Amino acid sequence: MFITLLSLLSFEEESIPSIAIPHFDKLVHFSFYFGFTVLGCLSFREIDRRKVPLGKALAKIIIYAVLYGIVIEVLQGVATIDRNPDLLDVLANSSGALFGGFAVKFMFSGKTSLKWLK
Repeated sequence: MFITLLSLLSFEEESIPSIAIPHFDKLVHFSFYFGFTVLGCLSFREIDRRKVPLGKALAKIIIYAVLYGIVIEVLQGVATIDRNPDLLDVLANSSGALFGGFAVKFMFSGKTSLKWLK
């Protein structure tokens, strides 16, 4: 819900502190969706009491994250006045979700102390 509000609200540029880093917003998109995927997968694991295999949980969460990112970008174009959809944002979102999936896969790969019980 927080990401949805931040994605669809408009802010006056003078009220936002600016950072002079090229494409910093893409890093923010990547980070949000990385976190979305990692936390979503861990939540999915706890809610389903570890009955769902890791691969299936990862696939669901990554698909949800990518579709959510696409929907948000479309909504920025049709539901806001001064926000525009950006294909690079969709790519940053999708990359963050995929790398989040890789991170979860590594966490439960057997090389760490975490176990994903089937």
